Amino acid sequence: MTACGGEPKSTLRVRLLQDSIPPVLLSQYKKQVSGEIGLDFIPAAQLQNIFTQLQTWQQQPASQTNQGLNLPFFGNKQQDAAISDLVTLGDYWLAPAIAQKLIQPIDIDKLNQWPELPPRWQAVVKRDPTGNIDPNGQVWGAPYRWGSTVIIYRVDKFKDLGWQPTDWGDLWRPELRDRISLLDQPREVIGLTLKKLGHSYNTEDLATVPDLKPELQRLHASVKLYSSDAYLQPLILGDTWVAVGWSTDILPLLQRYSNLAAVIPASGTALWADLWVRPAGKTESPNSNSDHLLSQWIDFCWQPAIVPQLSLRTKAGSPM
Repeated sequence: MTACGGEPKSTLRVRLLQDSIPPVLLSQYKKQVSGEIGLDFIPAAQLQNIFTQLQTWQQQPASQTNQGLNLPFFGNKQQDAAISDLVTLGDYWLAPAIAQKLIQPIDIDKLNQWPELPPRWQAVVKRDPTGNIDPNGQVWGAPYRWGSTVIIYRVDKFKDLGWQPTDWGDLWRPELRDRISLLDQPREVIGLTLKKLGHSYNTEDLATVPDLKPELQRLHASVKLYSSDAYLQPLILGDTWVAVGWSTDILPLLQRYSNLAAVIPASGTALWADLWVRPAGKTESPNSNSDHLLSQWIDFCWQPAIVPQLSLRTKAGSPM
């Protein structure tokens, strides 16, 4: 979305995960902001793409990073050259982004809603300069939605088996050999295996779990494919019977396909969060209001009137 009818005084540039913000909320935000502004929101299909863009911006000469054009064309190369004011990043990517100096801390004194954010979500984004969680660290992101890792399966296939998956351990059953699709993320695959063994997803020293490697090898023997963006298509087609994935991908499918069902494993699962983070090297230009606009945008996503809309329209929870 960009302003119409003349050049806006200020433009808020945001590179966000596709479908993580409904377009109707952009219209509501613009109505709340006083003055003539432009909204330059560019969607990305995967968080990996945004992380790569952060690395690209860091490698660009400073003279190139401020020459973007406010054009409403996705993928415009000139537009890509301009560093965004904010980008979406998953909590999985937060530590490497900090360690590689791709992002900068957020000034929480400018966020009116920050004191209302529950402590558990504040803790996620307080990090030391190496990216590790630190209760006394700076704030490196603003979580705006969260979800969980779940199991989705074909009801018709399991009806023939006479049982339904309820926990991670079911993935090791011999009936599912070559019928499983998993996310192509070590944290998720290792994490669910740790849960199967009675440990936490967040186990720091994997060497303390002697059965971990053999259990991973057993699970690997049953997996048909690993993918983080195409793991659901084989399930829909019936090539796999069960998949592990993210709730925001899976919940919309349950409304479209009556032969699919999902379950949060009984022993527990992982939570993830999408965050607003500020790219490194982004400084406010003269006569610009971008700092104020980005603070307003983060607060907007946390407003009590906006939270239900964000959750229902994107199939994700709000940290508020």
